[in-house]
Amino acid sequence: MTVPVSKLRDPAPLLAHTLATWGGHSDLWVFGYASLIWRPEFESEEERPAAVHGWHRALQMRSRVNRGTPECPGLVFALVRGGSCRGMVYRIDKSRGHAEMERLWLREMVTGVYDPRWLNCRTAHGPVRALGFTLSHNSPSHTGPLPDAQMIEILRSANGRFGSTLDYLLHTANSLRSCGIRDRDVERLVKLAQAHALTG
Repeated sequence: MTVPVSKLRDPAPLLAHTLATWGGHSDLWVFGYASLIWRPEFESEEERPAAVHGWHRALQMRSRVNRGTPECPGLVFALVRGGSCRGMVYRIDKSRGHAEMERLWLREMVTGVYDPRWLNCRTAHGPVRALGFTLSHNSPSHTGPLPDAQMIEILRSANGRFGSTLDYLLHTANSLRSCGIRDRDVERLVKLAQAHALTG
């Protein structure tokens, strides 16, 4: 199943709005919860463990290019409503903020699938307001919770431009552990893959 063109959003106005609400008067903070932790593709002046309330990390976003194909869609993590999420925040010097945000858009917002928003993040050194990429429950790319049997088949079969959904899951789990972050749902999925001999 492909996403109808009518359901995709033009990312340019979203970028313009996000740049305007940032303003460029202070350093840019970005919240990472999955691949932005282990493949940020930008240089930061500072990074901190952070927690966001009202959103949680979920392997519930279809990927038809990066981690799957239109014929065999994969999955990637997204921030969806409810609960809380521990991740990392990255501070980018304001002099590079505009350029780095444009690069983030080319990576994350090609189809306008995410809802970019400013998240209130708690850190050990005080709160920061960071840009995060969230996914609406109403998005055609949002799968909602999947039965384990379907998840296993995706982890076994889905492979895209940047590799498999399974590799993506394992990279994310390893990077979270290396940051001292334990996510029970992520660990459960890793154990599920191990139980079905999907990992080496």
